[in-house]
Amino acid sequence: MEKLDTIDRRLLSELQDNGRITNVELARRVGLTAPPCLRRVRALEEAGLIRGYHAQLDPAKLGYAITVFAMVSLKSQAEADLRQFEEHMRGLPEVRECHMLNGEIDFILKIVSRDLQSFQEFLTSRLTPAPNVASVKTSLTIRTAKLLPGVPMD
Repeated sequence: MEKLDTIDRRLLSELQDNGRITNVELARRVGLTAPPCLRRVRALEEAGLIRGYHAQLDPAKLGYAITVFAMVSLKSQAEADLRQFEEHMRGLPEVRECHMLNGEIDFILKIVSRDLQSFQEFLTSRLTPAPNVASVKTSLTIRTAKLLPGVPMD
């Protein structure tokens, strides 16, 4: 896709704030008619700028009262070992995010759990014994002061 113009940026901003907005309302907000608005959104999707749409769920109301960040160090940083760890994390539904870092820690994970006991069980039976794991340091979240998906759009 070519460079984004002002309308594309406004479309992305509106969709990031509300992925359920109708095409007609979206078009109105950005100053287009519905057909060209839909064409532009499809082009943004095809270019990979819009990767998907999802509902933001409330973990606590769904029984996941605990959110933990885990800092994982691996025994080996060989590419095959990194990929094996990433693949293993993809198979653990409690792991909601997995980011490789530079520095002392190899990965940071965002993990949700029903309670402290289930998290402890997950930690000792599924995360710590995972292939190539050298150490895991965890921090339990107390509260979330800010949670914004996406990126800042000017």
